[in-house]
Amino acid sequence: MSYNLLKGKRGIIFGALDANSIAWKTAERVHEEGGKFVLTNAPIALRMGTINELAEKTNSEVIPADATSLEDLENLVAKATEILGGKLDFVLHSIGMSVNVRKGNHYTNQNYDFTHKGWDISAVSFHKTMQVLYQKDAMNEWGSIIALTYMASQRVFPDYNDMADNKAYLESIARSFGYFFGRDKKVRVNTISQSPTPTTAGQGVKGFDGFISYADKMSPLGNATALDCANYTVAMFSDLTKRVTLQNLYNDGGFSNMGVSDGVMQAFVEGT
Repeated sequence: MSYNLLKGKRGIIFGALDANSIAWKTAERVHEEGGKFVLTNAPIALRMGTINELAEKTNSEVIPADATSLEDLENLVAKATEILGGKLDFVLHSIGMSVNVRKGNHYTNQNYDFTHKGWDISAVSFHKTMQVLYQKDAMNEWGSIIALTYMASQRVFPDYNDMADNKAYLESIARSFGYFFGRDKKVRVNTISQSPTPTTAGQGVKGFDGFISYADKMSPLGNATALDCANYTVAMFSDLTKRVTLQNLYNDGGFSNMGVSDGVMQAFVEGT
């Protein structure tokens, strides 16, 4: 159901790789709520994914950009504001990648060149994106910038590897840059800490199936889906949340406040 929450608003959505991705679901929901946007991802990701289908469905344009490149980001922001006809009202940063995870390197045996690359893509790219938006004065007042994160930024999930460190840094960037964006531009910056979600990237984490089952048993409302996250993001892009900033917002079915659940205890007793 559409309430036209984003009618007249425009923005950029990073990271829509395929129909399993949260960014993809968010783009669909933003479109349904009347928002306009450009889609972007790294050139290599664009070749791997099916983003052109999404662009056609949502009547949007795709602008290739490496989010670790200031030159690419400056070009992206310039083209986006030109295509959309003015300053931006929302930005979704849905980017994350660990080369160490992909290569099977244990957390205690990292390749630090890989560590740096994953850190740059997953966290520093958020700072770079906001720096370009801030310096170019590309956001409208009361605009909203969202980055997606995960609970491993604050608690130990052994197989999440160096992505846990990346997410912790991402959340810190949101708070620190969010202060200046709020003070100087009246723009909100928040992160959404989502349940484990079977995206293409998420399923690359070792033991993901068992992990998602555990989280579902732990959460009184069960795991939040990609569509749930898209709906939450739409709410955060809307004027209904215009005074919410510097927050790490949990969309996890209650997982973040649980110690143990009956379901997990029962599974433990039964050995399942």
